[in-house]
Amino acid sequence: MQLYIDTANLQEIQEASRWGVISGVTTNPSLLAAEGMSMSDAVDEISRLVPGPMSVEVVSTDAGEMVQEAHELAQLADNVVVKVPVTADGLQAVSRLSADGVDCNVTLVFSVAQSLLAARAGAAYVSPFVGRLDDIGSDGIEVVRKSAEVFAYYDLQTEIIAASIRHPQHVLQAASAGADIATVPYAVLKKMLHHPLTDTGLQRFLDDWQQMQDESS
Repeated sequence: MQLYIDTANLQEIQEASRWGVISGVTTNPSLLAAEGMSMSDAVDEISRLVPGPMSVEVVSTDAGEMVQEAHELAQLADNVVVKVPVTADGLQAVSRLSADGVDCNVTLVFSVAQSLLAARAGAAYVSPFVGRLDDIGSDGIEVVRKSAEVFAYYDLQTEIIAASIRHPQHVLQAASAGADIATVPYAVLKKMLHHPLTDTGLQRFLDDWQQMQDESS
């Protein structure tokens, strides 16, 4: 399973990319607004840091306007993937865009039925929102698992991006459920990296080494 970082913060993207574990980036209008960045500036800066797929979202709600906006976004960089909401207009836009060779990430997916509709429309990616489903008492990972089963059974090539990841366990559960990708906030990536036993173990090794150096001097 690949890992993407879910942010528009350039410092977070740069730091995570240095670890060598990030294959792509996902953003949305809320993340861009939080950073005070325009869409074009974000695409330009992020594509310098991560050459892999970069999801940027349309803000139009009409199918025709989505298609026009998506083509404009796709021209900003070769690695742009256009995020489109799973609405009737969104599916219509995805169908037209996929025929035009524009990769789409269908977002705000909360059911297996929506995943299937997006895949049949030609989406390159679908993004089930795991954390938001968990928030309302549903099982977000189960949507990922069942979507993966349906895609495998019917040999659908659409990739599943587990989104709205809240903690490291979500990442591991998504991997076990068959997600192709998990897009993870920077804070969760850091939690995945750190473990108290690693910290204490490293400090013990360093202390033992220093003691040996002191005794031999």
